[in-house]
Amino acid sequence: MNSINHRMPARRLAVTAAATVLAAGPTALAGAGSAHATTDHGRASAVVLRTGLDVSLLNKTVNVPLAVSLNEVQAPDSAEKTALTARLDGVDGGRPFSVLRADVATAKATVSAGKAEGATRLAHAAVHVPGLPLLSLIEIEEVTSKATCEAGKKPVATANLLGSVTVLGKKVTLSTGGPTHVKVPGVGEVRLDLSKTGTTTRTAAASALELKVSINPLKLNVAEVEGTLKLASATCESPEEPVAEEAAPADPVAEVTPQGAPAEEGLAETGGSSTTPYLAAGAVALLAAGGGAVALSRRRRN
Repeated sequence: MNSINHRMPARRLAVTAAATVLAAGPTALAGAGSAHATTDHGRASAVVLRTGLDVSLLNKTVNVPLAVSLNEVQAPDSAEKTALTARLDGVDGGRPFSVLRADVATAKATVSAGKAEGATRLAHAAVHVPGLPLLSLIEIEEVTSKATCEAGKKPVATANLLGSVTVLGKKVTLSTGGPTHVKVPGVGEVRLDLSKTGTTTRTAAASALELKVSINPLKLNVAEVEGTLKLASATCESPEEPVAEEAAPADPVAEVTPQGAPAEEGLAETGGSSTTPYLAAGAVALLAAGGGAVALSRRRRN
Protein backbone atom coordinates (compact mmCIF):
# COMPACT_ATOMS: atom_id res chain seq x y z
CA MET A 1 0.00 0.00 0.00
CA ASN A 2 2.82 2.33 0.87
CA SER A 3 4.46 1.58 -2.46
CA ILE A 4 1.24 2.56 -4.28
CA ASN A 5 1.02 5.84 -2.37
CA HIS A 6 4.69 6.40 -3.11
CA ARG A 7 3.99 6.11 -6.86
CA MET A 8 1.09 8.59 -6.95
CA PRO A 9 3.27 11.68 -7.51
CA ALA A 10 4.75 10.04 -10.61
CA ARG A 11 1.26 9.53 -12.06
CA ARG A 12 0.36 13.11 -11.26
CA LEU A 13 3.60 14.28 -12.91
CA ALA A 14 2.71 12.35 -16.06
CA VAL A 15 -0.76 13.91 -16.16
CA THR A 16 0.65 17.37 -15.61
CA ALA A 17 3.19 16.92 -18.41
CA ALA A 18 0.46 15.72 -20.80
CA ALA A 19 -1.71 18.74 -19.93
CA THR A 20 1.23 21.06 -20.53
CA VAL A 21 1.79 19.58 -23.98
CA LEU A 22 -1.89 20.01 -24.79
CA ALA A 23 -1.87 23.63 -23.73
CA ALA A 24 1.30 24.48 -25.62
CA GLY A 25 0.51 22.53 -28.80
CA PRO A 26 -1.93 24.89 -30.54
CA THR A 27 0.08 27.93 -29.52
CA ALA A 28 3.32 26.51 -30.87
CA LEU A 29 1.80 25.53 -34.22
CA ALA A 30 -0.35 28.58 -34.75
CA GLY A 31 1.87 31.07 -36.65
CA ALA A 32 1.19 34.62 -35.54
CA GLY A 33 1.03 37.13 -38.43
CA SER A 34 4.10 39.38 -38.70
CA ALA A 35 4.40 42.76 -40.42
CA HIS A 36 7.26 45.00 -41.49
CA ALA A 37 7.33 48.31 -43.29
CA THR A 38 9.34 48.93 -46.43
CA THR A 39 10.22 52.51 -47.34
CA ASP A 40 12.16 54.30 -50.05
CA HIS A 41 14.10 57.10 -48.42
CA GLY A 42 13.88 60.41 -50.21
CA ARG A 43 16.64 62.60 -51.57
CA ALA A 44 17.85 66.13 -50.92
CA SER A 45 20.59 68.41 -52.18
CA ALA A 46 21.79 71.96 -51.67
CA VAL A 47 24.39 74.23 -53.24
CA VAL A 48 25.35 77.80 -52.40
CA LEU A 49 26.72 78.75 -55.83
CA ARG A 50 26.84 76.98 -59.19
CA THR A 51 28.35 78.50 -62.30
CA GLY A 52 28.15 77.48 -65.92
CA LEU A 53 30.23 80.07 -67.77
CA ASP A 54 32.21 80.13 -70.99
CA VAL A 55 35.21 82.47 -70.95
CA SER A 56 36.53 83.64 -74.34
CA LEU A 57 40.18 84.71 -74.39
CA LEU A 58 41.64 87.62 -76.36
CA ASN A 59 44.72 85.84 -77.66
CA LYS A 60 43.03 82.53 -78.42
CA THR A 61 40.05 81.38 -80.42
CA VAL A 62 38.89 78.98 -77.71
CA ASN A 63 36.45 79.15 -74.83
CA VAL A 64 37.55 78.13 -71.33
CA PRO A 65 34.68 76.70 -69.26
CA LEU A 66 34.21 77.88 -65.71
CA ALA A 67 31.96 75.30 -64.06
CA VAL A 68 32.32 75.37 -60.28
CA SER A 69 30.06 74.61 -57.32
CA LEU A 70 30.39 75.84 -53.76
CA ASN A 71 29.22 73.67 -50.90
CA GLU A 72 27.28 71.27 -53.07
CA VAL A 73 25.97 68.53 -50.76
CA GLN A 74 23.59 65.60 -50.97
CA ALA A 75 21.77 64.10 -48.02
CA PRO A 76 22.73 63.32 -45.41
CA ASP A 77 25.42 65.99 -45.33
CA SER A 78 26.20 69.64 -44.61
CA ALA A 79 28.96 72.06 -45.51
CA GLU A 80 30.15 75.58 -44.81
CA LYS A 81 32.77 77.58 -46.61
CA THR A 82 33.22 81.32 -46.94
CA ALA A 83 35.50 81.59 -49.99
CA LEU A 84 35.97 79.81 -53.30
CA THR A 85 38.83 80.38 -55.70
CA ALA A 86 39.23 79.12 -59.24
CA ARG A 87 42.08 78.98 -61.72
CA LEU A 88 41.74 79.30 -65.49
CA ASP A 89 44.63 78.81 -67.89
CA GLY A 90 45.28 81.94 -69.93
CA VAL A 91 43.36 84.24 -67.56
CA ASP A 92 45.47 86.75 -65.63
CA GLY A 93 48.61 84.68 -66.12
CA GLY A 94 46.97 81.58 -64.68
CA ARG A 95 46.69 83.05 -61.23
CA PRO A 96 43.70 81.98 -59.12
CA PHE A 97 40.88 84.44 -58.65
CA SER A 98 38.06 84.56 -56.15
CA VAL A 99 34.67 83.52 -57.51
CA LEU A 100 32.79 84.06 -54.24
CA ARG A 101 33.51 85.81 -51.00
CA ALA A 102 30.95 85.66 -48.19
CA ASP A 103 30.59 85.97 -44.45
CA VAL A 104 28.19 83.02 -44.40
CA ALA A 105 27.86 80.31 -47.04
CA THR A 106 26.07 77.21 -45.79
CA ALA A 107 24.35 74.28 -47.46
CA LYS A 108 22.57 71.45 -45.69
CA ALA A 109 20.75 68.34 -46.89
CA THR A 110 19.03 65.83 -44.60
CA VAL A 111 16.89 62.74 -45.10
CA SER A 112 14.89 60.78 -42.51
CA ALA A 113 12.34 57.98 -42.74
CA GLY A 114 9.51 60.37 -43.59
CA LYS A 115 11.15 63.64 -44.67
CA ALA A 116 13.80 65.02 -47.04
CA GLU A 117 14.99 68.61 -46.91
CA GLY A 118 17.61 70.81 -48.53
CA ALA A 119 18.46 74.32 -47.34
CA THR A 120 21.01 77.06 -48.08
CA ARG A 121 21.99 80.46 -46.72
CA LEU A 122 24.33 83.05 -48.18
CA ALA A 123 25.06 86.34 -46.40
CA HIS A 124 27.20 89.40 -47.21
CA ALA A 125 28.44 87.83 -50.42
CA ALA A 126 30.13 89.08 -53.58
CA VAL A 127 30.48 87.11 -56.83
CA HIS A 128 33.30 87.77 -59.33
CA VAL A 129 33.90 86.60 -62.90
CA PRO A 130 37.16 86.52 -64.89
CA GLY A 131 38.20 89.83 -66.43
CA LEU A 132 36.60 91.99 -63.73
CA PRO A 133 39.08 91.92 -60.85
CA LEU A 134 37.82 95.06 -59.12
CA LEU A 135 34.11 95.05 -60.01
CA SER A 136 31.74 92.48 -58.51
CA LEU A 137 29.24 90.83 -60.78
CA ILE A 138 26.72 90.87 -57.92
CA GLU A 139 26.71 91.72 -54.22
CA ILE A 140 23.94 90.63 -51.88
CA GLU A 141 23.15 91.04 -48.20
CA GLU A 142 21.39 87.69 -47.69
CA VAL A 143 19.56 84.99 -49.63
CA THR A 144 18.04 81.72 -48.43
CA SER A 145 16.30 78.76 -50.00
CA LYS A 146 14.61 75.64 -48.70
CA ALA A 147 12.96 72.60 -50.26
CA THR A 148 10.96 70.30 -47.96
CA CYS A 149 9.42 66.98 -49.01
CA GLU A 150 7.43 64.90 -46.50
CA ALA A 151 5.87 61.55 -47.20
CA GLY A 152 2.15 61.89 -47.88
CA LYS A 153 2.28 65.70 -48.03
CA LYS A 154 2.66 68.22 -50.82
CA PRO A 155 6.30 69.36 -51.23
CA VAL A 156 7.14 72.96 -50.36
CA ALA A 157 9.79 75.20 -51.96
CA THR A 158 10.68 78.68 -50.68
CA ALA A 159 13.36 81.24 -51.53
CA ASN A 160 13.93 84.64 -49.97
CA LEU A 161 16.04 87.66 -50.79
CA LEU A 162 16.77 89.82 -47.77
CA GLY A 163 18.40 93.23 -48.09
CA SER A 164 19.88 95.09 -51.03
CA VAL A 165 21.36 93.82 -54.29
CA THR A 166 24.11 95.45 -56.34
CA VAL A 167 24.85 94.35 -59.91
CA LEU A 168 27.96 95.59 -61.75
CA GLY A 169 28.24 98.44 -59.26
CA LYS A 170 24.58 99.50 -59.62
CA LYS A 171 22.04 99.01 -56.82
CA VAL A 172 18.90 97.41 -58.21
CA THR A 173 15.40 96.51 -57.07
CA LEU A 174 14.27 93.04 -58.03
CA SER A 175 10.68 92.12 -58.80
CA THR A 176 8.87 88.81 -58.48
CA GLY A 177 6.76 89.71 -61.50
CA GLY A 178 9.57 89.11 -64.00
CA PRO A 179 13.30 89.31 -64.69
CA THR A 180 15.40 92.40 -64.01
CA HIS A 181 17.90 93.60 -66.64
CA VAL A 182 21.01 95.56 -65.77
CA LYS A 183 23.18 97.08 -68.53
CA VAL A 184 26.49 98.80 -68.00
CA PRO A 185 28.07 100.37 -71.12
CA GLY A 186 31.51 99.01 -71.88
CA VAL A 187 31.08 96.20 -69.37
CA GLY A 188 28.10 94.06 -70.23
CA GLU A 189 24.60 92.95 -69.33
CA VAL A 190 23.09 90.82 -66.59
CA ARG A 191 19.58 89.40 -66.36
CA LEU A 192 18.35 88.41 -62.89
CA ASP A 193 15.45 86.11 -61.99
CA LEU A 194 14.32 86.31 -58.39
CA SER A 195 13.15 83.40 -56.28
CA LYS A 196 12.45 80.65 -58.80
CA THR A 197 10.58 77.72 -57.22
CA GLY A 198 8.77 74.66 -58.48
CA THR A 199 7.05 71.56 -57.08
CA THR A 200 5.57 68.28 -58.29
CA THR A 201 3.71 65.59 -56.39
CA ARG A 202 6.96 64.34 -54.80
CA THR A 203 9.69 66.90 -55.60
CA ALA A 204 10.53 70.52 -54.88
CA ALA A 205 13.24 72.91 -56.08
CA ALA A 206 14.13 76.47 -55.14
CA SER A 207 16.76 78.99 -56.23
CA ALA A 208 17.04 82.37 -54.56
CA LEU A 209 18.70 84.02 -57.57
CA GLU A 210 19.48 83.03 -61.14
CA LEU A 211 21.69 85.21 -63.31
CA LYS A 212 22.22 85.17 -67.06
CA VAL A 213 25.49 86.88 -67.77
CA SER A 214 26.95 88.51 -70.89
CA ILE A 215 30.10 90.46 -70.02
CA ASN A 216 32.71 92.13 -72.30
CA PRO A 217 35.49 93.11 -69.91
CA LEU A 218 38.44 93.21 -72.38
CA LYS A 219 40.81 92.93 -69.44
CA LEU A 220 43.16 90.25 -68.13
CA ASN A 221 43.10 88.56 -71.56
CA VAL A 222 39.34 88.04 -71.28
CA ALA A 223 37.21 89.03 -74.26
CA GLU A 224 33.80 87.78 -73.17
CA VAL A 225 32.05 85.87 -70.39
CA GLU A 226 28.76 84.15 -71.18
CA GLY A 227 26.60 81.80 -69.15
CA THR A 228 24.54 81.39 -66.01
CA LEU A 229 24.93 81.44 -62.24
CA LYS A 230 22.62 80.16 -59.53
CA LEU A 231 22.73 81.32 -55.94
CA ALA A 232 21.27 79.38 -53.00
CA SER A 233 19.65 76.35 -54.64
CA ALA A 234 17.91 73.47 -52.84
CA THR A 235 16.05 70.36 -54.04
CA CYS A 236 14.28 67.39 -52.47
CA GLU A 237 12.32 64.26 -53.29
CA SER A 238 9.89 62.90 -50.71
CA PRO A 239 10.20 59.36 -49.32
CA GLU A 240 7.57 56.84 -50.28
CA GLU A 241 4.92 56.18 -47.67
CA PRO A 242 5.54 52.92 -45.72
CA VAL A 243 3.63 49.89 -46.97
CA ALA A 244 2.98 47.11 -44.45
CA GLU A 245 3.55 43.59 -45.70
CA GLU A 246 1.54 40.99 -43.71
CA ALA A 247 2.65 37.37 -43.49
CA ALA A 248 -0.22 34.86 -43.75
CA PRO A 249 -0.73 33.04 -40.41
CA ALA A 250 -0.45 29.25 -40.33
CA ASP A 251 -3.71 27.32 -39.94
CA PRO A 252 -3.33 24.48 -37.39
CA VAL A 253 -6.72 22.98 -38.34
CA ALA A 254 -5.74 22.73 -41.98
CA GLU A 255 -2.48 21.04 -40.99
CA VAL A 256 -4.15 18.22 -39.05
CA THR A 257 -7.26 17.71 -41.22
CA PRO A 258 -7.00 14.61 -43.44
CA GLN A 259 -6.44 15.34 -47.10
CA GLY A 260 -9.70 15.76 -49.05
CA ALA A 261 -11.86 16.33 -45.93
CA PRO A 262 -12.88 19.96 -45.22
CA ALA A 263 -12.04 21.06 -41.69
CA GLU A 264 -15.53 22.45 -41.02
CA GLU A 265 -17.31 19.21 -41.95
CA GLY A 266 -15.05 17.03 -39.77
CA LEU A 267 -15.61 19.29 -36.78
CA ALA A 268 -19.38 19.35 -37.32
CA GLU A 269 -19.65 15.58 -37.43
CA THR A 270 -17.62 14.93 -34.30
CA GLY A 271 -18.55 18.04 -32.37
CA GLY A 272 -14.82 18.75 -31.94
CA SER A 273 -12.74 21.88 -32.26
CA SER A 274 -9.23 22.84 -33.35
CA THR A 275 -7.86 21.30 -30.10
CA THR A 276 -9.39 17.87 -30.74
CA PRO A 277 -6.15 16.24 -32.01
CA TYR A 278 -4.30 17.41 -28.90
CA LEU A 279 -7.03 16.17 -26.55
CA ALA A 280 -6.94 12.77 -28.24
CA ALA A 281 -3.19 12.59 -27.85
CA GLY A 282 -3.52 13.56 -24.19
CA ALA A 283 -6.13 10.90 -23.58
CA VAL A 284 -3.85 8.23 -25.04
CA ALA A 285 -1.04 9.42 -22.79
CA LEU A 286 -3.32 9.30 -19.72
CA LEU A 287 -4.57 5.80 -20.53
CA ALA A 288 -1.03 4.57 -20.99
CA ALA A 289 0.05 6.12 -17.69
CA GLY A 290 -3.00 4.67 -15.84
CA GLY A 291 -2.55 1.22 -17.33
CA GLY A 292 1.09 1.16 -16.36
CA ALA A 293 0.28 2.16 -12.79
CA VAL A 294 -2.41 -0.59 -12.43
CA ALA A 295 -0.08 -3.26 -13.80
CA LEU A 296 2.68 -2.16 -11.44
CA SER A 297 0.27 -2.26 -8.46
CA ARG A 298 -0.87 -5.83 -9.26
CA ARG A 299 2.69 -7.01 -9.76
CA ARG A 300 3.67 -5.68 -6.31
CA ARG A 301 0.64 -7.31 -4.63
CA ASN A 302 1.47 -10.66 -6.18
